Formats: sequence, C-alpha cells, structure tokens
Amino acid sequence: MALTPRLDLRQSQQLVMTPQLQQAIKLLQLSNLELADYVAQEVERNPLLEVGDPGDSPIAQDGGEQGGTASDDYLRDGGEQGGDGSDGIVAADRGLESAMDTSSGNDGALDTDFETNIYNSDAASDRVSAEGPPEGLSSGSLSYDGGGSVKGSGGGFDERGLDQTLEGEESLQDYLMRQMVVALHGPAERLIATHLIDLVDDAGYLRTESLEEVAEQLGSDTGEVERILMVLQTLEPSGAFARDLGECLALQLRELDRFDPAMEALINNLDLLAKRDIAALKRICGVDQDDIADMVKEIRALNPKPGLMFGGASVQPVVPDIFVHKSRAGSWVVELNTDTLPKVLMNQQYLSELTDVATGKEAKTFVSDCVSSANWLVKALDQRARTILKVSTALVKTQSHFFEHGVRFLKPLTLKDIADEINMHESTVSRVTNNKFMSCPRGMFELKYFFTSSISSGDGGDAHSSESVKFRLKELIDAEDPKKILSDDKLVVMMRGEGIDIARRTVAKYREAMRIPSSVQRRRLKNMGS
Repeated sequence: MALTPRLDLRQSQQLVMTPQLQQAIKLLQLSNLELADYVAQEVERNPLLEVGDPGDSPIAQDGGEQGGTASDDYLRDGGEQGGDGSDGIVAADRGLESAMDTSSGNDGALDTDFETNIYNSDAASDRVSAEGPPEGLSSGSLSYDGGGSVKGSGGGFDERGLDQTLEGEESLQDYLMRQMVVALHGPAERLIATHLIDLVDDAGYLRTESLEEVAEQLGSDTGEVERILMVLQTLEPSGAFARDLGECLALQLRELDRFDPAMEALINNLDLLAKRDIAALKRICGVDQDDIADMVKEIRALNPKPGLMFGGASVQPVVPDIFVHKSRAGSWVVELNTDTLPKVLMNQQYLSELTDVATGKEAKTFVSDCVSSANWLVKALDQRARTILKVSTALVKTQSHFFEHGVRFLKPLTLKDIADEINMHESTVSRVTNNKFMSCPRGMFELKYFFTSSISSGDGGDAHSSESVKFRLKELIDAEDPKKILSDDKLVVMMRGEGIDIARRTVAKYREAMRIPSSVQRRRLKNMGS
C-alpha cells in the first residue's frame, strides 16, 4: 500500500441548510395570522410582490361535497377513502397552483383594464345618472376602488370600519383618577395618589414591596403615604388598593358593615377555608355550623379581583387554521382557512417595466434578487399549505372516532405515527402542529391536543389515550354520590373494571391536573354546600 498523495473523485449526497431552507422551515411554525404579518413585511421589501384577497384563494375548496378528491399521492395510493365513503377523509387542496401562480395567466387581477369594467363603462354611468345614487348615498360622486366595490365621496356613507367606531372602555386607572381628584385636593396628596394608582394592577391590587419604598421614591413621609392609601381604599370598586386577598375581602366586608371579630378571624385563616377545614374554623371563630355556613356564603359573594370589571387589554380570539366538517357523502373534509391564509402574487407587468429600465449592473442585480425572493416565497407558501393539509388530513383519518363519538374515543398518538404515515420527519410534523388550531363540530382544538400518551388496557385490548382517561375520570367524579365520595383507590378499581390499567399515583396526577380536589376536600365542600 503506497503512502503517496493522490486525487479521488467521489459522489455523495448531503442536505445543505441554506438560509432560504431555514426560513422555509420557520414558516411551518407560524400560524396563519403570524404568516400574514411576515408576508406583509416581505411585500414592503420586495416591490414585485403583491397580496391578493385571501378570500378568493381556491386552496380550500370543498372537495367532499363537490366530488373532489385529494391530490396528495399518499391519499390516492393508500386507499384512505373507504369503499362506502363512510370513513373517507378528503383533503380539499385543489387549486394550490392557481392560488400561488406567478404566470401571466393569473395576473389578470393585477393588470385589469378598468376602462372595460362595468362601473366605469358608459352604460353604467348612464344608468347611475338616471337612477340616482344608491340607497345610503344622499349626495356626492361615485368612485371605483379597484376591489369590486363602489364608494361615495359625499353624503351619509361612513367608510370607517366597525373597530374604528367602537367606543373605548374606561380603564381602572381612569376610573380611580376621576374619583381621586374629588377625594383629594392638595397637589402633594394628588401626586402621591397618582403614583399609587399607577401601581395598581388589572385585578385592582396594589403591587409594591412596601410603603416605605414609595415614600422614599416620592420624598414623602411614610405616615402620609399610609393616610393617602386609606383614603384611596374607600374608592370604588370596593376592595381596590388591597395588597393581598385577605385585605381585599376585608375592605369589601367593611363596606358592607360585616367585618365583625368572627369574620376577621375567618379572613385571617383563609388557608383553612381553602382546605375546607370547617371544624378548625368553627373553633377559631367561636361560631356554630349554621353561622360558619353563612359566613362562608358571604365570603363567596365577594369579588376577589374587583379591578377586572373594567376594560383591560382586548382579548384576541383564537382563529382556526384548519376547518373540518362532514360532507353530504359522509366523509370528513379537511380544508385550510383561506380567510387568514395570505395569497401572494408577483406583478409581471411591473417586472417587465423594471426589466426595461434596469440598465445598470446594480439595478439588474436588484431586480434579479427580487425575482428570486418572490419566486421562493410563492413556492414556500405553496409547500407550507400542502404540508399543513397533509398532516391535518392524516390526523383526522387517525382520530376519526374522536370526531364521530367524542373524547372517550381519542386514540393515543405520537408524532412518529403521523410522520411514518405521510413519509415526513418527526420534526416537520412537530413544526406543523405548533401553534395551529383546528375547528371541527366538536369545538376548537390545538393540533397538539391530538397527540397523547397511551395507557395500557387491562384486558389486553387497545391502549387508551390519556385524554380519554382524564375525561372518564372526570365523569366518574362528577357522578359520585355526595354521601359516598370516591377515593383515588376506589377510582382505580372502577377504571380497571372498565379495562383501563391505571395506577393510583396516575389517578392523583390527572385529578390534580384537572384541578379536582381530593376526596377529603370534596367531602368537606359538599358538606358545606348541603
């Protein structure tokens, strides 16, 4: 064997993580709303890109009711659609190419000659002049906005959206400030009060380490800060400016003139009330069973978070990325939410104009980079939509019994199971199911919800999903006799009798995860209620 240098020619395959590939992978993790923000940023950077109307995208046509079939090879070759159509799963992804098309044939919407449009034709003008303005437009001219709608330049037509006409809710701080200027008059007092109001959180609690720190920050006396705080604690809502739950309840009870020594003792021992230790509370408060029951009833009628009744941050509803519904043929139809799915087009006319005027090297390089970036984004969005649809269709197919019969029929499932079925990597499935929501006749679910661990069956049958076991556990506890509270050991026996091989510590873990008290606490709670 000669030890001399030589040249060898070898062929090998390897995956190179280019920046564009890394970005395409990141797109899988985004929800439709996050993707729309990303596309908007790309449109600002790339003059060749334009965003079409998402509602016009034919990505999610109803293939089930119109007799369409899934275009994915794994659906055609795997034979997922049953012969009788009862358990067929239809992925409605027809028209993905036309939705993301960058050819000149699909750019008609961008290059429309509006002179031939009906709204700008001579016949239309004559008809509008003869018939007068449409109802709701008392005067003014009509104009076409390029989107298929007529707008009026005058009259009583309000072009603002609903979100622009809604009146903003008054915040807790604004409400407290209005009362403070009436209760306090001195500039120094109002300065301290304003600082304390700024320290109040959305629930109405005063979040500060100590009043000494507040006094040091404002250069005031601690006693003066305490006096201002006592005045502020008399404002509405009752219980505001409390520093803990006990003080919040005490302020409300003082307002109702119900803060007697027995009630004060109860407030000072809220930990025993949380444990439903009624015997200890009766002994500490020095009252009988009827009195303690009345006192607990009064406590329950109070508001532990008085500030939440005022307008805070607006709640953003969850928007589904996938819709699942049954077709007339009885098969489940999976489709993407096109209302939030951005539709990206490349303006071929503007590209032609730029190509004609781009004569310098830098200009040509810029146009070339824009074309490359636009083509990549269109292909990446196309691939993302197909991947989400493919994973969602496989999920619906695997969990078809859940969609038919409910949570008790949810099967144990892992990312590897779906990845093997659609010939993808587990990491891809994980990215697709991240922060994606599915709307179906049974409600709104995150895609991660369908991946659950398994619990073996006691009779050797199929394993049970952890979610279905939790659901059954809650059913048993809700149906228990108040006089015969089920212990964890008893629940284990009952569930094993139904073929669910579960340990006692697992029952306790599931019960705590669902915030269900122990058998001792449930017995005390139901005795208090009775």
